[in-house]
Amino acid sequence: MNSHEEILCDADGLGLILDRLARDILDAYGKDVPLRLVGIRSRGVPIAERLATRIQAVTGRPVPIGAIDVTLYRDDINTSPRWPVLLGTEIGFPVEGEQIILVDDVLYTGRTARAALNVLLDLGRPARVRLLAAVDRGHRELPIQADFAGMHVRTTRDDRILVQITPADPVDRIVLLRAPGHQPRSV
Repeated sequence: MNSHEEILCDADGLGLILDRLARDILDAYGKDVPLRLVGIRSRGVPIAERLATRIQAVTGRPVPIGAIDVTLYRDDINTSPRWPVLLGTEIGFPVEGEQIILVDDVLYTGRTARAALNVLLDLGRPARVRLLAAVDRGHRELPIQADFAGMHVRTTRDDRILVQITPADPVDRIVLLRAPGHQPRSV
């Protein structure tokens, strides 16, 4: 039996989510606080880029963006039979004393966010780090929560959430892949 695919939002819906997240960030920080967005590879980076564009449109100031690769910081790196592909960490600004927002596509167990914090703290000590996730699907294994979440989706552990976003993907949308045997939720 195949998994059931449910489109949670299309390109317009994802755009509205990003608009709201940008407003939430501005409400939390104000227009005068310089922010740094750091996307967790791979889909956190284009989300961070789009958020930065929206924030800059309101503040008139560029929002620096960085990218973190958590591959070597994951606590499950030795459990995969495949050799990891490293995409690299690229942060072209100091993190010491800065207001940083870590941007991820999906918050699930919290392990990726924990690994991203480890990478970030190896680069310096920010004044504050907050976490933004386009989708929070629950099932935490660590005491980590999103400060900003685009949507909350109830899932089982076997379900998957895909945030598809250009240029990493051909389309912009959020898809829920229900595990085989799971009854689709009623709307």
